[in-house]
Amino acid sequence: MPKVYTRKDWGAVAPKRPPRVLDRPPDHIIVHHTASPNVSDTSRAHAFALSRQIQRFHMESRHWDDIGEQLTISRGGYVMEGRAGALAAIGRNELVVGAQSLHHNQHTLGIENEGTYLKDDVPVKLWRSLVEVCAWLCTAHNLDPATAIVGHRDYNDTDCPGDVLYRRLPRLRKEVARKLGSDAGPPEDDDADSEASRRAFLAQHRHRGGKHRH
Repeated sequence: MPKVYTRKDWGAVAPKRPPRVLDRPPDHIIVHHTASPNVSDTSRAHAFALSRQIQRFHMESRHWDDIGEQLTISRGGYVMEGRAGALAAIGRNELVVGAQSLHHNQHTLGIENEGTYLKDDVPVKLWRSLVEVCAWLCTAHNLDPATAIVGHRDYNDTDCPGDVLYRRLPRLRKEVARKLGSDAGPPEDDDADSEASRRAFLAQHRHRGGKHRH
């Protein structure tokens, strides 16, 4: 399990109401980007400030009960608990309902990755943490990374998680599979059959709405 800083660590405020917990695991891990500046500050202090900023935006501007995603990763690779109760639920193989994907919050778990990846590449430290986090989640929830790891745009009409990060999802699935001991092949070679199956499944569940960056 990667080092995950708790809500207490980063100074979260209490949610508007208690989190809703489902006694079943998520079936997909949704990769997001924050669509925020690609800052050079990779410190832990910045990571904690990022989580506070996201929570404040989600609660005050979007009027959500709490921060939307269950986990956040900073450009420096720091991993933070997001929605209240997320860490405990993962440990119990359950799901805290978040606000990570319209119409799909009750069966998915969201990872918020700091930055905007429409053109810029993903920082090495963030990428390594994303691989570690996805491997941990796949183990905790008995998920196959080849089909479970998806991008926000697979479910909603959005630019998220950015063209660059989205194009790296096949590599992410393979690196996670390799870490879990699966026979995944080279990380840069996508498995066409697995990708086709994943897209066929998602085509049945995708919801279209107004396009947005995040």
